Amino acid sequence: MSNTNNTSESQTRQQSSRKTQSSQKSQDSQDAQETQQAPKARRPRPMEILREARAQLAELTGMTAESVSSFEQTEEGWSLEVEVLELERVPDTMSLMGSYVVELDPDGQLTGYRRVRRYERGRADARGGR
Repeated sequence: MSNTNNTSESQTRQQSSRKTQSSQKSQDSQDAQETQQAPKARRPRPMEILREARAQLAELTGMTAESVSSFEQTEEGWSLEVEVLELERVPDTMSLMGSYVVELDPDGQLTGYRRVRRYERGRADARGGR
């Protein structure tokens, strides 16, 4: 009788072991499939692009980026126009500002910049709204 009990317990253990191995193989197969699929990189959000562009321009030029006056996505990435305080004067309306076009790649890394105009803070734009 004890022999019958041992055989029954042995069969139960073997079945349990097979189920565990089958489950593990299934999980391993699923893990392998997930590993083979390349993880998709998250695209930066527009506000992240703006903040990063201002920070990178300020770091490169040593000047304070005050505002972004235009922002658009291009085929090459992003293009922004950033207003920068170039020379602080008293009164503040006489401070010199610069408008810089900043180019970024699709990931938001700065690829180039150039100053497109320079003006006093207190002056109206004479170029018809640009």
